[in-house]
Amino acid sequence: MTQPQSRMRREILEIPQVVERLLQEGALPAKDAAKAIKQGGARFGVTVARGSSDHVCTYLKYVSELLLGLPVASIGPSVASVYKAPLLLDGAFCLSVSQSGQSPDIVAMARAAAEGGAVTVALTNDVASPLSGVSAHTLDIHAGPELSVAATKTFVASAVAGLRLLAEIKGDQELLGALHRLPGDLEKAAALNWPEVRAALTTQTSLFTLGRGPSWAMSNEAALKFKETCQLHAESYSSAEVLHGPVSIVGARFPVLAMAAGDAAEEGLADVAGQMAAKGAEVFITSSRAKAATRLEHVRTSHPLCDPIALIVSFYAMVEQLAQERGIDPDTPRHLNKVTQTT
Repeated sequence: MTQPQSRMRREILEIPQVVERLLQEGALPAKDAAKAIKQGGARFGVTVARGSSDHVCTYLKYVSELLLGLPVASIGPSVASVYKAPLLLDGAFCLSVSQSGQSPDIVAMARAAAEGGAVTVALTNDVASPLSGVSAHTLDIHAGPELSVAATKTFVASAVAGLRLLAEIKGDQELLGALHRLPGDLEKAAALNWPEVRAALTTQTSLFTLGRGPSWAMSNEAALKFKETCQLHAESYSSAEVLHGPVSIVGARFPVLAMAAGDAAEEGLADVAGQMAAKGAEVFITSSRAKAATRLEHVRTSHPLCDPIALIVSFYAMVEQLAQERGIDPDTPRHLNKVTQTT
């Protein structure tokens, strides 16, 4: 019996077109924000977000540190919204990420960052939102309406918008060129749905996701989406941390999904994946370097910083189908709303 196409699935298939539109229409705001950050003499960055948007920020943290050499820290929105504590942010740029731009605590922290001296940039799907109103610069992610509760196209568009901003700050023409080739890569990535992983998780209740560096941000997002859409208990770990304690709960056929990009961390991640497979875990990895783990088909882009974005698109295609196979509507996760109003 053919499964009905969910809104989540339709939005995943829209991702290549969303990214194409973002790259075409968002160039000038990205250049303007990059110019302001450079003129401000940025020495570090901070991010403000929650949920999937915070995973975008983790990804952008690694990009900033690897590409620009500028360290980035996540600020808890409650510092401003609950504790009313001022921050000294002279010499900082602040990225606030929220697809709706509505959450009061995110807005309060973005306002406080501006008052503390940071160059503030909002990444949002609503340029008329309160978050945009308190930020010096707004990057419209051009995702269009997202009706499924689980964020997919807005997550990818936010990551691409932030990546393009950081590439503009650097003036990295190689990365900017790779970004303009990304829509074609994402179309291929959306066609993958990792049936091996789905088969292994049909009756499971818990698993680990792994990554390292920028791909660890995608591991975090994957763990959240397993919980949201499939009611599976998933925990995300860096491959540098998982053997330090969490591995003790791994038993025979315990599922592990390792998300490896084609970067300097791939070899180490593959080694850890192999070690976990040797302990009896059923390990899946987006790499050919782990001898004992199952290799997943994946899309490599023309730049290692873009690879994690292709990985999450393939993951989304897989997890949407897995939810349906488990008898769960991926569009309406229980207990969740599209916009969370946190104060």
